[in-house]
Amino acid sequence: MKLPDLTELAVRNLRESFLRNSLTTVGISVGVASLVAMLSLGIGLQQLASRRLMKSGLFDTVVVTSRRDLRNFNREEERNGPAPGESRILDEPTRQEIERLPNVVEAYPDIRFITELRYEDKPHLTTIAALPASAKSTDAFETMQGHFFSSDMAPEAILQKAFAEELLGKAPKPGLDETNVKELAAPLIGKELTMRYAQREAAQASTGDQSLSGAAYSVVSREQKLKIVGVADLDPESMRGPTRARVFLPLKLAESLHVMQPTDLREISRTASDQPVYSSVSVRVKNPSQTQTIENTIRKMGFNTFSILDASKSIQQFFKVLDVFLGIFGSLALAVAFIGIVNTLVMAILERRREIGIMKAIGASDGDIKKLFFAEAGAMGILGGMVGVALGWAIGQVINLGTNVYLKSQSFPPEHFWSVPWWLVAFALVFSFFVSLAAGLYPAGRAARLDPVQALRYE
Repeated sequence: MKLPDLTELAVRNLRESFLRNSLTTVGISVGVASLVAMLSLGIGLQQLASRRLMKSGLFDTVVVTSRRDLRNFNREEERNGPAPGESRILDEPTRQEIERLPNVVEAYPDIRFITELRYEDKPHLTTIAALPASAKSTDAFETMQGHFFSSDMAPEAILQKAFAEELLGKAPKPGLDETNVKELAAPLIGKELTMRYAQREAAQASTGDQSLSGAAYSVVSREQKLKIVGVADLDPESMRGPTRARVFLPLKLAESLHVMQPTDLREISRTASDQPVYSSVSVRVKNPSQTQTIENTIRKMGFNTFSILDASKSIQQFFKVLDVFLGIFGSLALAVAFIGIVNTLVMAILERRREIGIMKAIGASDGDIKKLFFAEAGAMGILGGMVGVALGWAIGQVINLGTNVYLKSQSFPPEHFWSVPWWLVAFALVFSFFVSLAAGLYPAGRAARLDPVQALRYE
């Protein structure tokens, strides 16, 4: 049987039982829509998580620590490279060496210290950290009240929300009734803080000051006036472990203060150099795809590294498992449609026994009969798949719109967490087509096995 004749017969047979075939096609559409909706939800959530990580400025960042510091980010035993006691020190020359690596945008030190801040003559003990100018573009400061540092050397400070509440004497409110950042920023922006800190100085330059016996430098008490320029809601320190800062200074200003760091005391017996020693260095790469390469290079230099890629491996595994479960649940409706196709084609055999008998009598082979039923099943699968993809996309848009309306009512920014990529559309159509062909196997085989003599006698 020629292809045009086969197509004409299949279309004619589908039109003759229009209502029944339409209902079967609707069943396929619902199954495909369910599958597309479930998988697009999983894909959208994964893309949302990736976007948030990329925007946080962490996806292209590698945190470097010395193997001498046993409190590093790598919890697994390091089997390669030098032993901790023989490893390199993470000092300023090393930072510059890392910054000169190919595809590295910047390598800035983690400068943080616990010190006293005075506001309106009241002391407040807190952790202070330095931020580079590039931190301005991260999402931590999107909802910040006030503005970012005016320059790298400006004597300015940005407060984290919790510390702003402490300065104003407000207890944090749990749940949805928490204090608005705008309310906290209004009485604080423009006010002055006095920071008292311990400065590291060369011993020969501070002979009249209180010194550390046997050290290559002295520790001097200093004060620094800081102007509050902003209050941030989110925490830009999500990769820094439990020691979170609550006040932030410009990086260049913090470096110029030469604040005494815990690493200075730990490495006092290792070096008599006036070069600062860092607990960690953050390395930004040009492209997130190069993060793993930079990590491997720095590890060969004898340091430990940590990046969000290391943590995201478990996240990726979670989303893969989620996609599998969503795909299984989404396919249940398609399984029901599978049964519907079988039922429709079996009924068609009973109604068209005489027609099948005549076709066989005038020379149609068993293969021709199978092709005819496969063509009818495939046509229902393709049409149902196309309608199902459109329906699944529409369901996703409606749910996305409704969720964003709810988020807006709760003062949260809108999010797009539903995604239907082209490969999912292609997969849904192909999957629907082959499921329909599989459903046509039994009816096609049964029709092909009919005895033409018995079929012609059928009333």
